[in-house]
Parts: sequence; C-alpha cells; structure tokens
Amino acid sequence: MPITRREFLAASAAIAGVPGLESGAWAAPIPRQADIVVIGAGAAGIAAARRIQAANRTVIIVEADSRLGGRCWTDGGTFDVPFDRGARWLHNPETNPMARLARSAGLDISAAPLGQKIRIGRRFARAGETEQFLAALVRANRAIDDAARGGKADVACESVLPKDLGDWAGTTEFVLGANAVGKDLGEVSVMDKARAQDRMAAIGCRQGLGALMTRLAAPLPVALSTPAHQVIWNNREVSVETPAGRIAARAAIVTVSSNVLAAGNIRFTPEPKRQLDAAARLSLGSYDRIALVLPGNPLALAHDEALIEQSNSTRTALLSANVGGSSLCLIDVGGSFGRDLSSQGEAAMVAFAQEWLTKLFGSDPVLAVKKSSVTRWNASPHILGAMSVAAPGGEPSRKILAEPGGNLFLAGEATHETLWGTVDGAWESGERAAEAALRKIGALGQPSPPARTTAKRRRTR
Repeated sequence: MPITRREFLAASAAIAGVPGLESGAWAAPIPRQADIVVIGAGAAGIAAARRIQAANRTVIIVEADSRLGGRCWTDGGTFDVPFDRGARWLHNPETNPMARLARSAGLDISAAPLGQKIRIGRRFARAGETEQFLAALVRANRAIDDAARGGKADVACESVLPKDLGDWAGTTEFVLGANAVGKDLGEVSVMDKARAQDRMAAIGCRQGLGALMTRLAAPLPVALSTPAHQVIWNNREVSVETPAGRIAARAAIVTVSSNVLAAGNIRFTPEPKRQLDAAARLSLGSYDRIALVLPGNPLALAHDEALIEQSNSTRTALLSANVGGSSLCLIDVGGSFGRDLSSQGEAAMVAFAQEWLTKLFGSDPVLAVKKSSVTRWNASPHILGAMSVAAPGGEPSRKILAEPGGNLFLAGEATHETLWGTVDGAWESGERAAEAALRKIGALGQPSPPARTTAKRRRTR
C-alpha cells in the first residue's frame, strides 16, 4: 500500500525527538568514559551498541556525520514519500533479525518485487527473449561458480564469462556487476562473487531503511558531528580523540567503510597494518540513484515495478517505477559508468536519466518530469562509495579485516564473508564484534567450540 503524506509526516514527527538526532553533536557534553566506544552510527555501529547495552555495559557511539544510518539514509523532505538515498532492501526475511525488529518498532515491511521487465528499444521483451536472457544469466553465474570451485588462482569474473552470450552480454554484465555490486565484472573476484549468499528474497521498509535505523538507535547514546580523529590502543585500554574531547574505554569497535579506513581518515596508534591493507583490497564500488517525479504515470508501469534494458554495454540503468504507489521513479546507475557520471555532477546525472528514458519510452516522460534529486555517494566524505567489493585475489581480505587486534575490533559489511554489500551483513558483523569486545573486557564467557559436522555447506549464488 502507498504511504500517504499524513502517515509519513506522522512517522517523521514520531522520530523527531529521538536522542542524538539533532543536526550536530549532543547538546550535553559527551561521556569521557565508557566500557566500549563504537565509531560509526551505521547499521554495524547501531547493532554493536545495542548488543553492548543489552549486556549492561556502557557504550557511546561517535559519528562523523550529522545524521544516523550511514549508507541507510531516508530523505523525508525532498519528495512527498520517503526516498531511500542509499540501501533499500533487507534480505533473507525468515532469518533476518532486522525484519522482526522493524515490525516491533511499528514499521511496515513488505516483499520486494520479483524480477524485472525488460525493454528492447521501445518495446517490451517477448517471452522467448526473456527466457534467453535468464538462460544467459544462469550460464554466467554457473561459470563464475565453476571458476571459484576450480582451485585455481582467483581471477576477475569477466574473464570466465561464456563468450557466446550474444545480444545479452552487456545486460548480463550490468545485472551481475554494476547493478549488483557497484563494480564492472572485470574488477570483481570470482571467489568473492561465488561466496555471496543468495539475495533474491528481499524485503523493504515502507517508511525507509533510514527510518528503521533511527528507530533502532533510539535508546542509544550517539554523538553526531563528532568524528574520531585518532584511536590509541594497547590491548588493555583505548583512547579515542574527537573534536569534543577524548573518550577513554576498555575496547573500541570501528565500523567505518573500507574506503574511509584505507584513506587514513582515522589515525591508529599502533597501526593495524594487516587490517588496513585488507581494507584497501576491498574498495567500495559506485552506486547512485537519480530520482524523478513523473506525475500521471507516463511510463504506464505498475507501482514498484523494476525495469532494465537489453544493452550492448554497461552504460545503462535500473528503473524502479512509481515507488510506493507515488509518482517517484528511481534510476540507478553503477560501476565505472556510474562513477564517471556521478563525478560530472547532478545536472549530468539528470540529463542521462532523461536521455535514457527517451530512448526507451519516447520524449513524453521527459516532458512530465516535475522534480529531481540525485545521490553522489563517492563524494560523501564519511562514506566514499557504495558497497565493498574484493578485487581478484582479494577475497581473503574480508576475514583479515574482521580479525581482532587486541581490544580493537573492526565491523561493517566489508568484514562479512558472505553477506558483504548488504545491510544484513553490516548488522550481523556489528553484533559479532560486540560479542568479541564484551568477551575481551570480561563481560561474557568464552564461546563454546563449534560442534563437528560432516554436513556439506549449501552453495548459493
């Protein structure tokens, strides 16, 4: 069901009084001591802090940005409906604790649309053509899995694709590369891609994933606009330097993106070189969104319907039409093309969206555009990109990045070996890091060794 303007404003009002949501740091001085300090108020940081708080230990989150959520950001002011500027979907709803938490917080969860319509020029693909594309997609996925199982050196996904995908080669590369992970397949490790869990079962939050993060952070002490400049640690205690002063703790959990780590935006003393080198091999892809208001449904598509095109290159996009039953349409671009386009600025991004729609639907939809907005995550100083992707040979870096260094722990989607690139993976990594930090400070017992089993792990794509 579409969310009404009244419902959205009511939801916005309900979260307006959440502690730490002012456009700036806390009005009160931040605490000078805590059992554990968490750096970053995205999904991983919020999950970690909630777990620490549940163990009755003191925690403080310091966040460089003036808002919560990290790459989960719901814009409630630009359009008449919530606009997720970053992540839109959760996965594996049967086992994902965030789905239960969202319902408990009074938010509305629903399944994402299955599949996409395909446009070939100015017509829709016929049934036989759609079957050809799906067959090409299956063959490409199988080739990547086979290469990962082959026991040979890790290579780029592009190098193992079947050479006879024909007219569907460009579309297949877009769907598996730029649209799925934010990088062209020539930059993606077959090992990393093959290890990724199935993400087809997706669910969305009607009020937005940013709104969900805000609700889940409500009971937590968060200091916004408070970047961590330096972390000094010695296996017994931690000192985190911020513009608002120094915070002393017994452990620290760092949840910033792999690009922020690799850029050296936080200084560590001593430097965890092994983990920082791993972060550099897990650089973020590029994924941005061009939002257009198209009143009157000139594309004649259903609400939340997804559409791709048959393309001979990755200079293409994914369309999500009539979001939530509104007039808002989203055009997603990624990979090297998306990165280049984003670097040219908002005007160039909107111009591409209009050109692309004209190619597929004629000029009438472009004439109908009433309002637009774009995201430019590569230029966001506290994120510097979209989701982490391992370069060929870089897949072991995820495990290295997650290795604890005494009482210093790293978390975030980049540290998850199978749910990387997802909010789910970030959340789970935050909970794992919190468990490890709590054990380090003696707040939890040591985990039991895993039971031995001879069952084979189910392979997923």
